[in-house]
Amino acid sequence: MEVRAVAKDTGISSQKIRLLVDMVRGKKVDDALIILKYSPSPLALVVAKAVKSAAANAENNFQMTPANLKIVTIYADEAKSMKRFRPRARGRANRIIKRSSHITVIVDEQEV
Repeated sequence: MEVRAVAKDTGISSQKIRLLVDMVRGKKVDDALIILKYSPSPLALVVAKAVKSAAANAENNFQMTPANLKIVTIYADEAKSMKRFRPRARGRANRIIKRSSHITVIVDEQEV
């Protein structure tokens, strides 16, 4: 049975998150958390939190053993973008787009 967790509106662009998500796709949950822990990017904490949440959902709601969990699917989608304006020379303005993303993690028990 597949169990999912979604981290919504992370405040980080999906392009930056996908670099980390690609590293842990298909790995066991324990291995993925170790990879994210020693990743130099501070964004790895956000991805690790989503992976931990999926593992906790599987353990508490469906009584799956956390040692046998594997990340089946993990992806980052775009969320709503905040649009802001920055003043420029001669009374003009430039648009600033602050992008955000949703991280979806799906874990399942691995056959031993």
